[in-house]
Amino acid sequence: MNSHTPDGGDPQRSLERLWGRQEPGRRGPKQRLSTVEVVDAAIALADAEGVQALSMRKVAEAVGVSPMSLYTYVPSKAELLDLMFDRVLGDTADPDESVTRWRDRLAFMARERWALSERHPWLLDLATHRPPLGPNMMRKAMAMLGTLANMGLAPEETVLAADALQDYITGALRSAREAREAEQLSGLSDAQWFSIVWPVLEKHLDPQHVEVVSRMSEARRERTRSPDERAARFEFGLERVLDGLEVFINTRKSTT
Repeated sequence: MNSHTPDGGDPQRSLERLWGRQEPGRRGPKQRLSTVEVVDAAIALADAEGVQALSMRKVAEAVGVSPMSLYTYVPSKAELLDLMFDRVLGDTADPDESVTRWRDRLAFMARERWALSERHPWLLDLATHRPPLGPNMMRKAMAMLGTLANMGLAPEETVLAADALQDYITGALRSAREAREAEQLSGLSDAQWFSIVWPVLEKHLDPQHVEVVSRMSEARRERTRSPDERAARFEFGLERVLDGLEVFINTRKSTT
């Protein structure tokens, strides 16, 4: 699975478009499309075929313009991916004022991100070490950082805590998708796959490990992969990460 990084994109030009300050030129015939319509068409294509199959030519065909005309709306695929990323982030909600506990606020944000990636799996194919800092991305970042900053952490600790939570969310989402893809590609459930490999593995394992592995595999077989099971696994891990952050926050409070 390859991560798609905006190759050759101009970060300043991308930011201008993300913040709506650079629309298609006004000279010549009136543009019949908006940039938003182009981005929405690209999102629909990525939802249907994956971001790997996305091309400027396909987007142009989807909106009924020539490929060259499309470049007057979005100058490159790099900028298009940035706009797509920020636009779908706008579909997620932030916790309102009724959600007061910091754990509940962070859990709310994490669940919104989980649901978003279930709707748009291609998000996991984007390399976001340097995410496009559009309005929706900044809104999400400020909601998370603001929640943690109110817990009395130093600025660098706030960022590290936010990164730890974000890394868990991304890892859990990718693990869930890999499980779905493994079953789709092989045509085997996890239980069926293990029933094939276990007889061979059992012959080679140290005898003291056989019982342990057998018990673990039995526990896995009892919980078949399903949307509900994947969500339950996500919730379990999320609560453990929040437990760890709570211990860290309480420790920092006790030393100040």
